[in-house]
Amino acid sequence: MQALQPAGWAQPVGYANGVAVDAGRIVFIAGQVGWDAQQRFTRTDFVSQFDQALANVLEVLALAGGRPEHVCRITAYCCDKPGYVAARSALGEVWRRRMGRHFPAMSMIFVADLLDHPAVIELEATAVVPAA
Repeated sequence: MQALQPAGWAQPVGYANGVAVDAGRIVFIAGQVGWDAQQRFTRTDFVSQFDQALANVLEVLALAGGRPEHVCRITAYCCDKPGYVAARSALGEVWRRRMGRHFPAMSMIFVADLLDHPAVIELEATAVVPAA
């Protein structure tokens, strides 16, 4: 995977402006919220839900033979902008623990609500697993 960074642009923090990937198995991962395998929310705080949602994304990806570094794009839907802003440092720690220093193309979209209450964050992802 190659990060695409136009000359003269400021370096993005926590994401890539774009990525280029050679051919492989494309994996689309549906929006994942911060619930457990039985669809129960055991925690309602923002950081815990982000951690669980990201873990869920990576668990689905693993079924296709993928690893965190194969994620090319993540779209995040969040209904708590103040919560997100206040938690950025802690979210960075969660990210590094689960994704390392890998930063795919990302979008953060703030929405009024999410379908599965009391979800505050939903993550969907696209990955390319290299051909064997």
